[in-house]
Amino acid sequence: MAKGRPSTSFFCNECGYESSKWMGQCPACKSWNTFVEEPAGRTAQSLSGRARTNAPEPMSVSAVSLESLERYVTGMSELDRVLGGGIVPGSLVLVGGDPGIGKSTLLLQVCRNLASSGRKVLYISGEESLAQIKMRAMRLGEFADDLLLLCETDLSAIEEVIRKHKPAAAVIDSIQTMYSDSVSSAPGSVSQVREATNVLMMIAKSLSVSVFIVGHVTKEGTVAGPRVLEHMVDTVLYFEGDRYASYRVLRAVKNRFGSTNEIGVFEMMGSGLAEVANPSEYMLSGRPKDSSGSCVVCAMEGTRPLLVEIQALVCRSSFGIPRRQATGCDPNRVNLLMAVLEKRMGLKLGECDAYVNIAGGMKMNEPAIDLGIALAVTSSFTNTVISDDTVVFGEVGLSGEVRSVSLVNNRAAEAAKLGFGRIIAPLGNADQLKEIKGPKIITVSTLADAIRAIG
Repeated sequence: MAKGRPSTSFFCNECGYESSKWMGQCPACKSWNTFVEEPAGRTAQSLSGRARTNAPEPMSVSAVSLESLERYVTGMSELDRVLGGGIVPGSLVLVGGDPGIGKSTLLLQVCRNLASSGRKVLYISGEESLAQIKMRAMRLGEFADDLLLLCETDLSAIEEVIRKHKPAAAVIDSIQTMYSDSVSSAPGSVSQVREATNVLMMIAKSLSVSVFIVGHVTKEGTVAGPRVLEHMVDTVLYFEGDRYASYRVLRAVKNRFGSTNEIGVFEMMGSGLAEVANPSEYMLSGRPKDSSGSCVVCAMEGTRPLLVEIQALVCRSSFGIPRRQATGCDPNRVNLLMAVLEKRMGLKLGECDAYVNIAGGMKMNEPAIDLGIALAVTSSFTNTVISDDTVVFGEVGLSGEVRSVSLVNNRAAEAAKLGFGRIIAPLGNADQLKEIKGPKIITVSTLADAIRAIG
């Protein structure tokens, strides 16, 4: 081997698997064409060479105190809901989303609220200068002196600053720009992202500093870098929504301190992100009146019921193979429900194009929206108008039966709060809906019963 040539290794971009040679398929996560070549970093010391005289002693679980881990609120109830009740000291939170979606704006608003409450906050940017951050901050309002700004990408310098000032929270924007001298590869590489996350995790746990990491996303919508990055952090939040639309949805896909089904809804305004207190009313604004192919369903996102409009357009196809397209829901589920309608209900949908859309850009995969999709497709095909004051929910089986769903009281209460006068629900949930007052409850056991109810 020639002298001076650095030894290299190959890493999988998806899971971080390391190999001495390039492979087409990763043997760990089975992904194709994900290996990249990078210089090998310094080897870690072996366990046998470490001094064991100062080894830590294990502690009984009953002796562990939780007083120092009391959550503190961010000043944004929607974010607190997604985090599980507030920020846990010493937690490591990864925030991902498309460029321009509002990740930095959200975290800067959080820093502003924390600083206003008397907590010291450190905002570290590797992509913007201090003047650029100041320009963005001026749009959000006044900031307290407890908010400190730093432009740095060297992890050793960042660690020194955090240890010196001991802030309650620190923001890293973004993880792809950080680098460590112990790794010889370029910033943003698999090795650097993994090492940077590991260093920040040790800082968060040892100093009880809550660290928020901004992560870039790939064209598939996942956080760029090795998949092990999401395993190392405590919480993974995704900021969703069309960057050209006004609303944003913050969703937790991993949370060690709370539910992974909660969402927060925000509206992008000139002065920053504003919380949407009633997402159902917001999603239903602009709904057409007396139009076929429109049906309101109630879906659950964690503990929050959301009323959304499902639109369907069914028309005769001009080509040999009909086109089926779904936006906001699973296209395979739409094809399945259309097959059930054709087989069990006798609707001749085999020669029709079908387009299904969840209005407002929401993405939902809950089985309770099955009945809404089926009724919207039927309404468009038969040109029947579903009453504007009707809300439906229920899972549809392959035999055309309507199965019961969970949390029906929450769904019905949300529909009643917004003034809907009729609810079509599964027969299996009839006992749970007896206490609901106001709307008329229609329980159905089959898809045929539901179609007759809207007729």
